Amino acid sequence: MSSKREIDEVEEAEESGSAPKQIKVDSNGGKAKAKKVKDSDDENENGVGSEAEEDEDKSDTEKEDDIPSVPVEIPEKEKGKVLGPEGTGIVLICGGTNWDAAGRKTAPKGCKNSGPNLWSPHLFGPLSKIRVRLVASGPNAAHSIVISEDGKAYSFGRNEKGQLGHGDEVRRDTPLIIDAVKDEVLVGAACGRNHTLLLSVNGEVFAMGDNKNGQCGVKNSSQATIPTAKSIFYKGAPIVKVGCGGEFSIILDCKGAMHSFGLPEYGQLGHNTDGKYFVTSTKMGFHCELAPKRIVCFIERTKDGKIKPVEVDEIRDFSCGTNHTCAIDSRKRLFSWGFGGIGRLGHAEQRDEFVPRLIKFFDSQNRGVRNVWCGSSYSLAINDFGVMYMFGQNKRTGEANMYPKPIQDLTGWNVRSVGVSNSSIVVAADDSVIAWGPSPTSGELGLGEIRKSSTTPLEVKSLDGMYIEQVTCGISHTLFIARDKSDEEKKRIEAFEVYTPA
Repeated sequence: MSSKREIDEVEEAEESGSAPKQIKVDSNGGKAKAKKVKDSDDENENGVGSEAEEDEDKSDTEKEDDIPSVPVEIPEKEKGKVLGPEGTGIVLICGGTNWDAAGRKTAPKGCKNSGPNLWSPHLFGPLSKIRVRLVASGPNAAHSIVISEDGKAYSFGRNEKGQLGHGDEVRRDTPLIIDAVKDEVLVGAACGRNHTLLLSVNGEVFAMGDNKNGQCGVKNSSQATIPTAKSIFYKGAPIVKVGCGGEFSIILDCKGAMHSFGLPEYGQLGHNTDGKYFVTSTKMGFHCELAPKRIVCFIERTKDGKIKPVEVDEIRDFSCGTNHTCAIDSRKRLFSWGFGGIGRLGHAEQRDEFVPRLIKFFDSQNRGVRNVWCGSSYSLAINDFGVMYMFGQNKRTGEANMYPKPIQDLTGWNVRSVGVSNSSIVVAADDSVIAWGPSPTSGELGLGEIRKSSTTPLEVKSLDGMYIEQVTCGISHTLFIARDKSDEEKKRIEAFEVYTPA
């Protein structure tokens, strides 16, 4: 019996009530699909073309509505309002600021194509007087979102698909407040390759940017871009976290259920399909999810290759890479699915996984996972004892970690926040920042002009003794939130060289 057929039987059993029950959420308006044409197997952003059309499937919607429910007690802190990060501070920036050329060999013709590489952290001039609660970017993103202490969202960077939410496709070097959501109190954000999700304090999600694969979740196949922030098509429980992959999105509701939408190419949506179909004998297409659809099936594979369903009460946290996702459940087990190349899923094999699969390495006593981050081709996880593991590969050469292996150089550090880039990693731990990544870099490691890259973790000397509340990485830049509670901390921040875009 094939693996796909076994998983299909597990999902059918869950829907009929004979398998471990999943969490019930409200109907999200049915199942909407689009068709996407693929001209080649290249994984880059220019390797996939699209051709969308809407296809309503009432029978599938009825099945989803019949999923048996399990009462789940919503934590007190999640009732009514969604909480954002508690720490605030001032933004520091390092890395490449030529947003048109970031992650590309050459910048497109007709663009601005300018901006220096900041080899060490700088005080970001336009935001130097604004206290910030959250910074967000992504391993494929050349744009960023900054949320101020009072919940206002600012965006800057590349804007070729309207991902900054300003109603146009003009690059912004200086952060600009997003007018469409200026009356909302925002507490969360995530950035994909060319799209963005914003999360309000009331659990509402707004999307903007590229929508050719439905990654904005607005259930509209005819709108290829969303240049102004727009509410996604979702009617379930309030959302508490948003995440973006390269061309897909995942949201987590307050009952612990995940919903995904966008491009299903490697199974990264977790719906037991990669969405492929033949348009012609030489053209491959994809059925894309245009609106959030709940992930209902979790599995584990035994040593002899058999598939068993796994009961999951609720998901507590997750992270999206370019084409894969990892999620932690209430029992601190770690699941992964999507593109399996070079071991980024942690299953000691390179198989693509179409539904969340339990990582057996962490499924034992004293190995529970508390945090997870997904980079472009690797994943990082921290267990209950504070040990950080890596699986996959962030270097361009050498052996990949096919299963989780501890990062010995971080032993003893209390890791607080991690930024994951295409190949660079920046870690905020204790009163220091540790960074590493292979050459070439654009300064996102913040190590300075003399040593621009490192394949082993190094402390960022210019940030030694500073308490960094949060760090996030884009494809070639890094943003930090430096705490500014004491007079000494304020003086340290003011001493940094100021970067003000031209």
